[in-house]
Amino acid sequence: MHLPPHVTRDPDRQRPLFDAELRPHRSLSPLGFWLLMAAVSALCFTAGLAFLSVGAWPVFGFFGLDVALLYLAFRLNYRSGRLVETVSLSGDELIVTRQFPNGRLREWRFAPYWVRVTLESPPRHDSRLVLSSHGRQVSLGGFLTAEERLEFANALRDALARWRELPQVRSP
Repeated sequence: MHLPPHVTRDPDRQRPLFDAELRPHRSLSPLGFWLLMAAVSALCFTAGLAFLSVGAWPVFGFFGLDVALLYLAFRLNYRSGRLVETVSLSGDELIVTRQFPNGRLREWRFAPYWVRVTLESPPRHDSRLVLSSHGRQVSLGGFLTAEERLEFANALRDALARWRELPQVRSP
């Protein structure tokens, strides 16, 4: 660990002092998605039939292509919504885990004593929330709103401050 010399945290304190899971928000439920697709399909089919009846048969195919592309766009959006970022502070480690939509995991481990939480103030839409320590850094919550990033940054800063105030056990 990168704690000051001869200082360790109490090993009995293994329960998380901070544990958060961040997920992208998707406002359209699966049922809502299917209802939207049914409505768009019915509308495009009806409009396509109108064009087909006046002899503009290629337009009918383009309406079908519109429905297929809309479906694909929503499926890709839902897939990206499966991204999960977890932040856990317990014992002597701050662990950040990112699970990508394809199932791949990436993990960063930091010594909490040295972690800096950086977010420009006031946060803007494109502000980055960055955890850094000893030349390593990870950006979190890129999918959160500026207000949510600020709330998360403040909660994590508070947890790190509480962690630093925990009783220390001096090693010989």
